[in-house]
Amino acid sequence: MAKRDVVFPDGRQALYEINRYSPAVRANGLLFVSGQVGSREDGSPEPELEAQVRLAFENLNAILKAAGCTFDDVVDVTVFIVDPEAIFERAWKVVSEFWGEAPHPTVTAVGVTWLYGFQFEIKVIAKLAE
Repeated sequence: MAKRDVVFPDGRQALYEINRYSPAVRANGLLFVSGQVGSREDGSPEPELEAQVRLAFENLNAILKAAGCTFDDVVDVTVFIVDPEAIFERAWKVVSEFWGEAPHPTVTAVGVTWLYGFQFEIKVIAKLAE
C-alpha cells in the first residue's frame, strides 16, 4: 500500500497523534478532511456554541490552507450537531460567516447524541488545484 499523503496544519500535530488520525489526506485530486471541531490548542472544547462553531471553521480553514485550498474549493460538507432542534439555528447563523457565495457545496446535516464534549463538527471534501 502506498503511504498516505497527509496534510497537517501548523501547530496541531500532537493533537492528531494523540487521537491517532490524520487531519486530511490527498487522493486522486481531492482533499478528504477529517471532522473538525471547535477545539483549542490543547484539544479542549470552546465552551460557547457560536465561538465553538467559529473555531471549528478556523481549524478547518487551517487544514485547507495547508493543502493550498480555501473553502471555495469545498465540494461536499457533512456537519454533525448535538441536539440540532435546540441549536441548529444559532450554529447555522455562524456557518454563513464562512460559507461564501453561491453556488454552495453539497451539505448533509446529521443530528447526533455525542461529539466528545463538542456540539458541532464539520467534515469536508475539497477539490485540489490542478
